[in-house]
Amino acid sequence: MTHRPDKSGESRGIALVTGGSGGIGSAVVRRLVADGQKVAFTYRNNAPSELLTDLGEQVEAHQLTLSDLVAAEKLIGGLLDRHGSIHTLIHAAGPHVPMVHLSHVTPDQFAEQVNADLVGFFNIVHAALPALRSSTGSIVAVTSAATSRYPKRDGLSAIPKGGVEAMVRALAVEEGRYGVRANCVGPGMLNDGMAARLIAAGDLDERSLAITSSNIPLGRFGTSHDIAEAVAFLASDRADFISGQNLNVDGGYSV
Repeated sequence: MTHRPDKSGESRGIALVTGGSGGIGSAVVRRLVADGQKVAFTYRNNAPSELLTDLGEQVEAHQLTLSDLVAAEKLIGGLLDRHGSIHTLIHAAGPHVPMVHLSHVTPDQFAEQVNADLVGFFNIVHAALPALRSSTGSIVAVTSAATSRYPKRDGLSAIPKGGVEAMVRALAVEEGRYGVRANCVGPGMLNDGMAARLIAAGDLDERSLAITSSNIPLGRFGTSHDIAEAVAFLASDRADFISGQNLNVDGGYSV
């Protein structure tokens, strides 16, 4: 069998990463740039100056609220004007989600989270899909291993992300005729990113962390780098016969 080299780092347009200023998102941006790709990424509030300084001309940052469909469409149009094509869409955006029992979540809070996670993902896909069809591109959504093995008090995060995973499967089925692939990566417990924020906020105490660690066969937490490696693989030509899949990167937690 002849090995086909990965062409994702060649001059074929640009990759777009939503939430590129977050822990996982920034690790993904760095990993794609290491593969030789040009990357545009979005942020919600503060532009990540360190990332821009470190990566220079290989990246560009754009402020975007994903619930704003008009802004999403404008971003996609601008990228196409400047770079010709978009070959990869990686959805790594996600606000901080407190760990709380569903009985303590108000309908307004739930609707806000669904709008941020699920509707926001739909908006950027809707805007980018014509470009991805033209480039026979790839979609990777960062979700959560909690959709496979539910931890208590994680419904506000896991339920909308379960919807994202369902949408990714639908995209894989419907868009495969255009050569578009769609997959998910489900992070488990990490030492950085959102997990670090949950620990800092007191949502996860030492007892909770010990229980969580005991439920991971590898007996340790992962890092954003672990997630970025999986995302970069699924987005690349090395995975060009993989679509509609959900890869949990969780040390075996979801087994």
